[in-house]
Amino acid sequence: MAEASKKPNAFVRFFKRIGKFFRELRSELKKVVWPTKSQMVNNTLIVLLCVLAVGLFVWIFDGVAGLIVNGIIGLVK
Repeated sequence: MAEASKKPNAFVRFFKRIGKFFRELRSELKKVVWPTKSQMVNNTLIVLLCVLAVGLFVWIFDGVAGLIVNGIIGLVK
């Protein structure tokens, strides 16, 4: 009777949890709504334009900041 109420060992519990994880993962992936090709292209272009705009802003800000720092250093010399 004592063996009937005994918990499975750690390895059995571990592999049961892994199995449960993958079953739930598969179930959740069935619920995913994947984007269409046109949505993917549109989103990619938006991301590329945003990256380009931020890069341009940083480049301009860096140039202006460099001019200001060089101007201040020139005044001190």
